[in-house]
Amino acid sequence: MSAELSTRVIEAGSEAVKAAAQCLAVGGLVAFPTETVYGLGADATNGNAVARIYAAKGRPSFNPLIAHVADLAAAKRLARFDETAMRLAEAFWPGPLTLVLPKTPDCPVSDLATAGLDSIAVRVPDHPVARALIAAFGKPVVAPSANRSGHVSPTTAAHVLADLRGQIDLLVDGGATTVGVESTIIACLDEPTLLRPGGLAREDITRLLGHPLAEASMMEAVDDNEAPLAPGMLASHYAPKAHLRLGATSVGASEALLAFGPVFEHSAAMLNLSLRGDLVEAAANLFSHLRALDASGAASIAVMPVPEEGLGEAINDRLRRAAAPREG
Repeated sequence: MSAELSTRVIEAGSEAVKAAAQCLAVGGLVAFPTETVYGLGADATNGNAVARIYAAKGRPSFNPLIAHVADLAAAKRLARFDETAMRLAEAFWPGPLTLVLPKTPDCPVSDLATAGLDSIAVRVPDHPVARALIAAFGKPVVAPSANRSGHVSPTTAAHVLADLRGQIDLLVDGGATTVGVESTIIACLDEPTLLRPGGLAREDITRLLGHPLAEASMMEAVDDNEAPLAPGMLASHYAPKAHLRLGATSVGASEALLAFGPVFEHSAAMLNLSLRGDLVEAAANLFSHLRALDASGAASIAVMPVPEEGLGEAINDRLRRAAAPREG
């Protein structure tokens, strides 16, 4: 077992960006904020650095990572864009959209980061710290969520430290993230296919394309022994220790409550994703509220229904994965 690291924490700013770029250049691991969640960054072209991410997260080696780049020009050095992919990139980048595309013949990203696939997941984040860091580093940065694999994703620096203190070199503290759920993932390998709902609503994508997205038939079937095309497709994921009871219309005396909108009576710990029923606010609060209720010690968390529209699709996707049966 490797010795525990001394994780350095720096408040976001020019000095933090410089330190982060230097750390990445020598194969270090840097956690930093994006608009979605905090990412755990490494040099995407350095196989040893990528391997350190898998080790720090305890992540299955077959689960591919997203390569984050500064702009569309940088993305085109990694992946081949067809007409549909170009439309999506030009409309929604920078932003919470990941595209899974064929790799270019000379793609410099480590095969370990793409899990040996002929495709690559790529994104241009829309966060000033993330963009400054990637630009300063000058290479693609793989950056899965900065948490132990399967745990609730981090939306604050404190969440990152709770999972990864002593496992990473540097943490850039940029405050709470704004979107709060991971990026939407669309594969453009044949017809545009939704692999993971996320911070960009399906409706916005279909409005641009003028037709519905295809659905990944494997999305519900991928289990912990299969190799997914993109991150976040394992059946059991984003899992707190407490059992989640979805669609709750009442709450047990010993249950914690994750509410949405007006709340019914409760006697234990309760947090509301959005009292006014705002799905954007709910997405931003999802992971932090799950973490907090899990920390309350409740064995079960009752989750009130969330509409399956807009960002509600991504919220419910994360909740279903968090509630999925898992070993251990």
